[in-house]
Amino acid sequence: MNNISIVIPIYNEESNLSILFKEIENELNNRINYEIVAIDDGSNDTSLKFLNDYSIKQNLKIIENKNNKGQSFSIYQGVRQAKYNNIVTIDADLQNNPKDILSLCKIFFNGNYGLVGGLRKKRKDNFIKIISSRIANYIRMIILNDNCIDTGCSLKIFSKNIFLTFPYFDGLHRFLPALFKGYGYSTYFINVDHRPRKNGISKYGTFNRLFVGMKTLILVYKIINLKMKKNND
Repeated sequence: MNNISIVIPIYNEESNLSILFKEIENELNNRINYEIVAIDDGSNDTSLKFLNDYSIKQNLKIIENKNNKGQSFSIYQGVRQAKYNNIVTIDADLQNNPKDILSLCKIFFNGNYGLVGGLRKKRKDNFIKIISSRIANYIRMIILNDNCIDTGCSLKIFSKNIFLTFPYFDGLHRFLPALFKGYGYSTYFINVDHRPRKNGISKYGTFNRLFVGMKTLILVYKIINLKMKKNND
C-alpha cells in the first residue's frame, strides 16, 4: 500500500481545522495509509489547542513554531519530519478540497513523476489576488519554462527525497514545479476544486507576492542554471 504524509501549514485557522480534518478522514480513511504533519506557525488563536486535543485520535505529528516563520519555512520543516517519502501539501483555509488528494495520488503512483500538482481552474478569490497571480504565473513561466499555469496552488504531491535536494529559501513552496522540472524530473498537473474562503483571512501574501517574487524568481533561475551546468560538466 502506498503511504503519504500530508503536510499542512497552519496560522490562525481555528475555525477551519475541525472541518478540514474531518474531510481528510472522510476522503482518505480505508483508502490510503496516511499521516498528517501539522505545522502551527505561531498561531495566536486556538489552532494549537485543537491539534493537541486531536492528536490522541489520529496519526498526527505536530510541529510548533514559537513565532510566525512563514509558509515556506513551515512546509520545509514539515517535509523534513514527515514519516513517508510521498508528500502531499494542502492549505488549512478549506479552499483546497481533500477529495482531490486521491486523484493526485493515483497519477503520481502510476506514473514516473517527481511532482503532480493541482490547477485551480475556477478560482474563488478576489479580483486583485487572481490578477496578480496570473501576472506572476505568466512572468514565471516565460523565464523558468516550468509549464505550470498555477504554481500557487498548494495542493501537490511530490517526492520528499527530491525536495530535500533543493536549497532552502523563503518562497521555495511557490517554485516547486520549476525546481522539479529544472532538476530533470517530470511533472504533471490536473484541474482541482477551489472553494471560497469562508472563515478567517488570507495570511500568506496577496499582491505583494508579485514584487517580492521577482527577486526570488531570479534566484530560482540561477539555482536551476547552476544545476544544469553541473549535470553537463
